[in-house]
Amino acid sequence: MEDNKLIVPAPLFKVIISRLCHQLIEYHRSFEDTLLIGLQPRGIYLANRIQAELTQILSTDIRQGYLDTTFHRDDFRRRDTPLTASRTDIPFVLEDRNVVLIDDVLYTGRTVRAALDAMTTFGRPRKVELLALVNRRYARHIPIEADYVGRTVNTLDSQRVVVTWQEKENEDGIWLTTKSE
Repeated sequence: MEDNKLIVPAPLFKVIISRLCHQLIEYHRSFEDTLLIGLQPRGIYLANRIQAELTQILSTDIRQGYLDTTFHRDDFRRRDTPLTASRTDIPFVLEDRNVVLIDDVLYTGRTVRAALDAMTTFGRPRKVELLALVNRRYARHIPIEADYVGRTVNTLDSQRVVVTWQEKENEDGIWLTTKSE
């Protein structure tokens, strides 16, 4: 049995995404040399939202891609069941560009480390930043921190943070789930 607690309802969810967009604008202004890359599988929903809102605010196209890290993960061969890869779609070269990696939840840091490895296939970026909708504090296995954070949540190992998306689950929200015994 699980105990589910809604920690960010849909109206606040929208405000958080808007704030993240305005923070990005503050540091990247025109986005001429900045590329957005959503991490598969769930960071792409946030990347799509960020891109759409930035495009609306700035009245310009913002370049975006998707990156799958499956075969770059350090636990790839350690799992009992094989991982299923998602689509990588990066229709541009990263060489000498600013890259903003986008993911829904920053937990151990291993996905981001894998993304840094996978990105080198597409060139050497000038700078890489990380945007996370949720930062799970006290859970990092690798010393990685996000540059832009929507919400920081203190969690226990027995808890999960689940982001629901209008596009996938028919509602926006951030949930904290705890397995009860």
